[in-house]
Amino acid sequence: MRFHRAESAFFVFIFVIMAAGLVTLHAYHFVHTAASQFQLSASQIAYIDKLLFANGVLLATALFFGAFFSYPLIRLQVKEEGKLRAMTESLSARSETLEQAALTDGLTGMQNRRYFDDALREYLHEFRRIGKPVGLMILDLDHFKQVNDTHGHDVGDEVLRAVAKCLKDLTRYHDVVARLGGEEFAVVTPNMNVESLQRFAERIRKAIATMPIMAGNVRLRITASVGLAVWDGKESAEAFYRRADRQLYEAKSLGRNRVCA
Repeated sequence: MRFHRAESAFFVFIFVIMAAGLVTLHAYHFVHTAASQFQLSASQIAYIDKLLFANGVLLATALFFGAFFSYPLIRLQVKEEGKLRAMTESLSARSETLEQAALTDGLTGMQNRRYFDDALREYLHEFRRIGKPVGLMILDLDHFKQVNDTHGHDVGDEVLRAVAKCLKDLTRYHDVVARLGGEEFAVVTPNMNVESLQRFAERIRKAIATMPIMAGNVRLRITASVGLAVWDGKESAEAFYRRADRQLYEAKSLGRNRVCA
């Protein structure tokens, strides 16, 4: 059993009182033993006895008061402090959980649009300082509405989860991968130029196109159109995003299932 610091200090206080009581008792016996040697009169011995008795009463009172009044109050305070600490930890954990939930897409478990917007601004701020490129990839699943209409929303949700897993498996640990909403995803790829970003996007596009997704006995063929942009070092996060989004619509207009940069 572990004691609170206040309880430990109280026990030390009680120990000191008891030690003082033992010293007082020893002094009482010593005075009576050495009374003849010091040639003390009866009145002097009686006076010393009264002093020692009064000291003993004070120590006993302090011991009684500490044991039956102070310690219960300390114990109650320790319990209340423990409850408050537990409540604080619970609220803190709940707050972290709620914050995590606010930044996470409930269906796929990946980051959501709110997280993506904040992370993109943060990356641009940091990479402006060190002068390194930042790539942005926006993906939109082709004809996804037909999947929901033909096979149902449960199959559509399974497709979204499969695409999310594919993106997580292929991206690097420091890439930001998010579901922006519906069937649209985004990947922030720090320290990638146009050529490396195009190769990376093609690898992801091909991986999505070859995913084994079944709807009953039917194998679904899912494809994605991808728009790319590499930050010019000056534009805002919003302008950067719009530029990649325009490339996505270019990929759609050119026939889908392709990468445009």
